[in-house]
Amino acid sequence: MRSSPQPALVFAAILVAIFLLHAPLLRLPYFWDEAGYYVPAARDLLLTGSLIPHTTVSNAHPPLVMAWIALWWKCFGFAPLVARASMLVIAAFSLLGIFRLAERVANVEVAVASTVCTAVYPVFFAQSSMAHVDLAAAGLTFWGLFAYTEKRRVAMAVWFSLAVLAKETAILAPLALGAWELFRLVAPRDWRQLLWEPGNERAGSRILWLLIPVLLLGGWYCFHFVRTGYVFGNPEFFRYNVASTLNPLRFGLALALRLWQTFGYLHLWLLTSVMLLTMLLLPPLREGDVERSRISIPVQMMFLVVVAAYVVAMALIGGAVLARYMLPAVPLVIIVAVSTLRRRVRYWLAIVGVIAVAFVMAWFHNPPYGFSPEDNLAYRDYVILHENAERFLEARYPMAHVLTAWPASDELTRPWLGYTTRPVQVVRIEDFSLEQILSAADFRSHYDVALVFSTKYEPRRSLGDRWHRWTEWKRRFFGFHRDLPPAAAAQILGGRIVYSQERKGQWIAVIEIEREEILDAQLE
Repeated sequence: MRSSPQPALVFAAILVAIFLLHAPLLRLPYFWDEAGYYVPAARDLLLTGSLIPHTTVSNAHPPLVMAWIALWWKCFGFAPLVARASMLVIAAFSLLGIFRLAERVANVEVAVASTVCTAVYPVFFAQSSMAHVDLAAAGLTFWGLFAYTEKRRVAMAVWFSLAVLAKETAILAPLALGAWELFRLVAPRDWRQLLWEPGNERAGSRILWLLIPVLLLGGWYCFHFVRTGYVFGNPEFFRYNVASTLNPLRFGLALALRLWQTFGYLHLWLLTSVMLLTMLLLPPLREGDVERSRISIPVQMMFLVVVAAYVVAMALIGGAVLARYMLPAVPLVIIVAVSTLRRRVRYWLAIVGVIAVAFVMAWFHNPPYGFSPEDNLAYRDYVILHENAERFLEARYPMAHVLTAWPASDELTRPWLGYTTRPVQVVRIEDFSLEQILSAADFRSHYDVALVFSTKYEPRRSLGDRWHRWTEWKRRFFGFHRDLPPAAAAQILGGRIVYSQERKGQWIAVIEIEREEILDAQLE
């Protein structure tokens, strides 16, 4: 049996590796939700000490990650480089949690392979240096699961409590495990022997410890209510993420998307399909007189319970069906898949290596279907496009009123996000759909320049384009729209394109509005 490596050495190796991989990304200005909520909330905490943000509308997210970023700013200076470095430390600690969990339920070989696959999986990789809360909540959940498998109740409660202080949806893991333990109390004896590991402690005791994160999260919501007057974020946030999602058809569609994100998204299907094929076609390999070990059935069931809780809950709530919300579930699938390959395939490391290369390729190559740019390096393309265009706009039209949509409206008005050197006056519309551009044309005297850009990534030939009903459902339930191309927007707004740029399907343009009095003078 191979000896277990020291966790401190593993953490150091992971940290160095991911810092080197992310080095070209660390100075990028903030992207999308970073700029819209998390960075302003962390900045408010840094400047005022308030756990409730005031320069952006509170979404009731617990403050742990924002406090972590603010602490790094306090120690090392206010800059995107510092914020992204702080998030890489969290990412490294999360990967160490995956390593320790996989080592506990399988062995060192599976732990190393699972950690590498998770680290290079496009969604995890892209999120590793971004100032979001989902990866931190996922990482602390892995540590909670590790303590759960070791039957360390206090450590389990601590890790799950920290996870819910990172993001409220992390409560799903302890709730799912609590329900699983409750089922254990009433399950037939034969089921208990098959589905749960034997232990000295009673299931009821573990349920009580799993309730501690629930009480802690309830305390945060009480504090938030006292300070703001609402519990689950501002009314619009609650409507978008909860009230508007409670539709049976939408739930079915979102459930399919969540299953895809958990088992197939961005080349993950390669790993899960190979796992299924080997289970169907290949018997377990033997080492001497015994079969190669597998992850025990009770542990696999525990993983399944947590994964199912996230798939169902994240299909039921959440206005935007973002892949990062599934970060607590996907590494569990990776661990089981890698363990299965090791158990049944002699050259399993070669297969895992090919899959890891496929994950890395997905950093750079966008899939043939719509996806969020934050799920691979497409977010870097977005940031570079906006950085270049907004610096051009600031230099050429320093006193102009600019028509644009969020998040560019925040990028222009908040220089500390890293895009401009001073605030630019903006006139905001929702997006660049035909309806919004036609509406903006009616008040063109209010702005001098328009900054238009792709608000959603859509490939030129999407796999879903042939199914018109799917497009209708996306419009109805998921806020889908099509942005007008710059030339069409310029024609409707009565302007001319003075700057445009495109990178891998994303685009941005600056349109100078031609005033009627100027046109009249030219005609005379």
